[in-house]
Amino acid sequence: MTMDATRPDGLLARLSMGDEGADGLDTRILDAALAEFETYGLRRVSVEDVAKRAGVARTTIYRRFTNKEQLLQAVILREVRRFLTAIAEATEDLPTPEDAVVEGFVVGLRSARTHPLMTRVLESEPEAFLPQLSMNGGAIMLAARDILADRLRRARPGDAEDHGTVAEVLLRLAVSLLLVPGGGLALEDEAAIRAFARDYLTRMLRPGTPRT
Repeated sequence: MTMDATRPDGLLARLSMGDEGADGLDTRILDAALAEFETYGLRRVSVEDVAKRAGVARTTIYRRFTNKEQLLQAVILREVRRFLTAIAEATEDLPTPEDAVVEGFVVGLRSARTHPLMTRVLESEPEAFLPQLSMNGGAIMLAARDILADRLRRARPGDAEDHGTVAEVLLRLAVSLLLVPGGGLALEDEAAIRAFARDYLTRMLRPGTPRT
């Protein structure tokens, strides 16, 4: 695998490749890295730790990933792709964009709250979460926004609405709920999440008042 994780376009390309973009050794290394990060957090894990778990030499990893940061970004990108695939599958056959927004928000927030790596980082290293999203010009956030916007656009192809803005607002809201739980928008159970999304988030899809 060849990947330049220092460039936003390289990250976007890697995110869109799917599993066919990685060979068996790539998958083995990324699986080992994910297990290490989930168990010990982001800071304590070294490339040597990953190499031991994967059963390969450190040089093998360095031939594919320049450093630990690039390896971590590759792990995160793969998990983001899986996360977005789950949302796409959950919303694919729904009849309206409003239904897609509601179900996508429910599935997305539930998945993020129960993902082992996400829960590990948010519990012990919450300050490490946002820098990962903002690396490389926020490429991960941009990629996620574009994929979700495309899903909305396909659901309502004749609409001139700014789907990119809607998708980014949804993502940023979800991130804030993860980083700052509690408060007036606790949304602790699925029924509350679904009701909130139906009552408030779908308003972004409704035609606004014409400008004069």
